[in-house]
Amino acid sequence: MTAALLEGITAEQVVTDRYAANVLRSSVAGDGAPVVFIHGNVSSSLFWQPTMLALNVPSLAIDLRGFGDSEAKPVDATRGVRDFSDDVASVLDSLGVAKAHLVGWSMGGGVVMQLLLDRPELVASLTLVSPVSPYGFGGTARDGSRLTEDGAGTGGGGGNPEFVRRLAEGDRGVDSLSPLGVFRSSYVAPGYSSPLEDVWVTSMLSTVTGIDNYPGSGRESASWPGFAAGDRGVLNTMSPVYFDVSGIVDVEPKPPVLWVRGTADAIVGDESFFDLNTLGKHGIIPGWPGEEIAPPQQMVAQTRDVFERYQAAGGQVTELAWEGVGHSAHLERPEEFVEVVTNHIA
Repeated sequence: MTAALLEGITAEQVVTDRYAANVLRSSVAGDGAPVVFIHGNVSSSLFWQPTMLALNVPSLAIDLRGFGDSEAKPVDATRGVRDFSDDVASVLDSLGVAKAHLVGWSMGGGVVMQLLLDRPELVASLTLVSPVSPYGFGGTARDGSRLTEDGAGTGGGGGNPEFVRRLAEGDRGVDSLSPLGVFRSSYVAPGYSSPLEDVWVTSMLSTVTGIDNYPGSGRESASWPGFAAGDRGVLNTMSPVYFDVSGIVDVEPKPPVLWVRGTADAIVGDESFFDLNTLGKHGIIPGWPGEEIAPPQQMVAQTRDVFERYQAAGGQVTELAWEGVGHSAHLERPEEFVEVVTNHIA
């Protein structure tokens, strides 16, 4: 994907004992902890390039396995997102980075929270952009407890097969289920435009599809909507069956956390239309058993609950909710985003 690299960004392959990682690097030199960017689902490090170029500090962006130009190794979802977070740690270790300011977007927010749990010595600060809830994606009550033991309605079975097909075929069309259509309707709020949309689509199309990658496997469930989390692939890594990073409240020492989100986020919210229970509540999926059994996940409220406990235990958290911004604050308010990250890491 070298044609999608912006001037001032270089790419290199870093081979670790876990995988061959594609790593983007800005041309800014300097000492101290670098900023390390981790992308979200159905994307790659290409999305971070404008931010890297605008930051006046050394920065890296790492492609997770099965995304971008990194090796497409299988994802063991029974480890939650640890295949991803261990991969990131292996890259930092290979590059001799002893401590970094970690920035995670969406699923990448879950990856950096997991890294904080497992390798706290690597983390100088956390910046989370529209992160997945600390209790995963879908299938939980307000307190983070699972609605069903098997994670009904979560994981690989929830992937839209038509969208997966379009990714696999490299579709560059503009209709609603093409990658560009999904980007415009879900990644950003209405009104966003950019001359770099072709780069964003190239990034999305780098997603490796299949049972072992995106979206992953599923299994039948006796509970509505009839499927539950599988044990392979990307979407299952965020099922509450396997994913829970709420333990960050007990990490010592606690790095400062910056949480940036948009009030118009279509993916992460207290009633997200990417949550099967929300779709049931609004009649889009038939047979919904009701709010008592299958309530929409309160993703933002859950995240705030965990961060309030993090603060009560001595940590520092700054929450910024930007009006009219969607799932991608770094793209939609780029100058403001660079400013708050610069202040945060300083």
